[in-house]
Amino acid sequence: MASREPRRSWRVGLLGVATGFVFFIGTIYWIGGVMAAFGGLSPILAYALMGGLALHLALFVGLFAWLLSLAMRRFGLIGIWAAPGLWVASEWLRAWLGWGFPWVLLGSSQATVVPIVQLASVTGVYGLSALLALTSTAAASLALNRGRAQWQRAAGVAALVAVITTLGMWRVATSSLTRDGVPIRVGLLQGNVPQEAKSNVTYSDAITQRYLTLSRQALADGAQLVLWPEASVPFIFAEDVTAAEPIRRLAREAHVPFVLGTDEIGRGRNGEHDKYYNAATLVGSDGTTQAMYRKVRLVPFGEYVPFKRLLFFVGPLVEAVSDFTPGDDLTVFESEGSQFSVAICYEAVYAAMAQAFVSRGSQLLTTITNDAWFGRSSAAYQHFEQASLRAVEQGRYLVRAANTGISGAVDPYGRVLRTTKLFETTEVTVDARLLSGHTIYYATGDVIVWLSLMLAAIVVWQGRKGTRS
Repeated sequence: MASREPRRSWRVGLLGVATGFVFFIGTIYWIGGVMAAFGGLSPILAYALMGGLALHLALFVGLFAWLLSLAMRRFGLIGIWAAPGLWVASEWLRAWLGWGFPWVLLGSSQATVVPIVQLASVTGVYGLSALLALTSTAAASLALNRGRAQWQRAAGVAALVAVITTLGMWRVATSSLTRDGVPIRVGLLQGNVPQEAKSNVTYSDAITQRYLTLSRQALADGAQLVLWPEASVPFIFAEDVTAAEPIRRLAREAHVPFVLGTDEIGRGRNGEHDKYYNAATLVGSDGTTQAMYRKVRLVPFGEYVPFKRLLFFVGPLVEAVSDFTPGDDLTVFESEGSQFSVAICYEAVYAAMAQAFVSRGSQLLTTITNDAWFGRSSAAYQHFEQASLRAVEQGRYLVRAANTGISGAVDPYGRVLRTTKLFETTEVTVDARLLSGHTIYYATGDVIVWLSLMLAAIVVWQGRKGTRS
């Protein structure tokens, strides 16, 4: 009997992998379409690669299932209550191992449930994941055993959810952060430039003129800061002095700073190759370049191809994908007495990056992105909602400029103040505030993650001990 138990744990783990695979196929299906449309791959190969990524992510769901099986084998039914911690441990490992892809964490599903999402200001997104796993655990324990003890534990979980909901409603009702700090009006530009036109020099002047027109509209609406989306400048801003001058002149005449999404070239020295960066440039109210932020977290298969030697068969994708170099400094911009950070594209899904920006003095979280790749899939909506969690975690307003949408703003309580529709050419001007206080989550960090990892280690140790016996 003892020899069968470990095999049973592995079978449970494989079932977990299968479950995770179905989940990720349903949530990141759009990656296949992106690689087929823009990566030069056949649809079959593109969706096979997407399936490979889904399988990689599913391994961590399998890890959770295997660990939970160990816990229940060692401790019996009571071991099922280790599930919240084991789930958090597996999610964190998924976010930081391999390709480091913390997309659609369980807790991010609560982004629009405003009373519940307030928990993120205390525990971060992983606390939300733990809460959802805890409620599922209560239901599962009752399904397995409807004894008095299980009903009492389930009632305790229900009471906890009620308390969290009540406190969340109270926090939102007080909304003290919406009265603190210095107000700032931000213009968010959505140029709606087709992906295929962005790299075509024929459209360069028209694209620039479109964004200049939108900028003037934002300035007419009283914008004190204007955000252009990721890679919105259709030339190398720091290199092409003539093409950059109209943008600099507008900033100078309006006496308003601009943030521009642009590529940057780091010229090689002593025979080294040039390096290419996905960057954000701060053009000050005097029209001069005041700061530059180089994107730190690059998108796999979008800005670089991981494991190129192993993936030799995706040659067209390697040729189609720009081989960017990651930046090495989380720069916070400072202009006109304000300090703000710029997360580029999917950097906004990394809670640790927002935490680092705030620790460097960021009073406002901004993000610029180009989601044209996603078409009308659910990816753009997933991206916006995951970014909105950073506002709650750090107690900051978050404003977002996206080439094809969704552009908008979220207050420190996760309430959406303004959004645009997908694939419309527009600008929106939103009122935010520059905040300097800190949340409990900022002070404590991912304590829940470290406790969960400790729990996982104990389960492995005790499980091995149980196997020997």
